[in-house]
Amino acid sequence: MRMASTGVRFGVSGVAVMRAADAMLRSLGGAEVSVLFPLSALPGDSSVQLGMVDPGVEEVKFSPVVALNLPTESTGPRQRVEFLLAASAVGAEAAARSLASGLKLLEGALGILHQGQLFHIENIVTECFGGTEYLYRVVGVE
Repeated sequence: MRMASTGVRFGVSGVAVMRAADAMLRSLGGAEVSVLFPLSALPGDSSVQLGMVDPGVEEVKFSPVVALNLPTESTGPRQRVEFLLAASAVGAEAAARSLASGLKLLEGALGILHQGQLFHIENIVTECFGGTEYLYRVVGVE
């Protein structure tokens, strides 16, 4: 006796993993952080070329995000926080800026603003499943 194949395959798609990550982040708190990026549009006068003008920063809000406190050494930074950012939100902003990936976007960031504190980005790790980015782990230090 031989069973016929129905053509139905079970597996997990990249979109499903991204939705699951979004749901997980929302259920674990779903906070919002602001990521600071340098402004790129400046006037073309000579004071800009001499570095006399502060280009400023652009604040982009991302949600859902979960912030986890990490242990610190006594001689290290005062505070280390791991931010878990949804790849769907980061990817949408990267696409709006014509960047290849969310990682490229985060690599250009100046810092993360969370609960009134500014964190310098120490490390970025991309979590992937089946070739699809679904989560970014960003470690920030104060």
